[in-house]
Amino acid sequence: MSTTAPGTVSATTVGEEGARVAFLHGLFGQGRNFTGIAKALVPDFRSLLVDLPNHGRSAWTDVFDYTATADLVAAQLRAGFAADGPVHVVGHSMGGKVAMVLALRHPDLVDRLVVADIAPASGGSLGEFAHLLDSLAAIDLTTLTRRGEADERLAERVDDARVRGFLLQNLRTDGDGFRWQANLDLLRRDLPVIGGFPDVGDAAFDHPVLWVAGDRSDYVRPEHGPAMRRLFPRTTLVTLKGAGHWVHSEQPEAFVSALRTFLGAAR
Repeated sequence: MSTTAPGTVSATTVGEEGARVAFLHGLFGQGRNFTGIAKALVPDFRSLLVDLPNHGRSAWTDVFDYTATADLVAAQLRAGFAADGPVHVVGHSMGGKVAMVLALRHPDLVDRLVVADIAPASGGSLGEFAHLLDSLAAIDLTTLTRRGEADERLAERVDDARVRGFLLQNLRTDGDGFRWQANLDLLRRDLPVIGGFPDVGDAAFDHPVLWVAGDRSDYVRPEHGPAMRRLFPRTTLVTLKGAGHWVHSEQPEAFVSALRTFLGAAR
């Protein structure tokens, strides 16, 4: 593994050869959330695990904006991973929207696009994410003496231990205390923007696009079909059984199989 951080976007590579694929995580996430998927693709694919702005090791911004975020990711790709030509891009949830805008604004950088359980539309279960953000904000970091205390306090509002573990990956030690690595204040304030989708005009991306939805999730619905096909006319939709919104972590083997089949197929 190696790490690169041109500009404000940090990323880690997994694998040394094969077709190149960049992964963009969702809200609260980090590039490393795709480590298992990336390792399963070795040696046929070399992966770039991106920390999106306001997450992980990447810089914070003053506002959340999909267009600006996609442009920052584009600059990161041009600086190295995609310097020799277009790469595949996989994005989940918020990262899926960034991936879509990236493909529409910078089609020269993207070969094939995979969008995991999100649509080019506004809405979705924002109340759930608002609750999670509020739950993290309710933890008084100044009184924490150990990481386990954060989990104990979060358990009062979030029952699922797996979700708590995912959220608490953002907790870091800072000298004698703790801090949030993600920009939680901005993410909570701009949650309506995160739940929306920007106006992209009459842009369209004419390369192959795979949508991977979870059958227990409602983020990709039949009424989203026209917008998906207008922006991405070469769209294929696959639904993974037994998966909710976090399709890649709930059904990793099926997700990897779908990636291999799609990214390795002839045009």
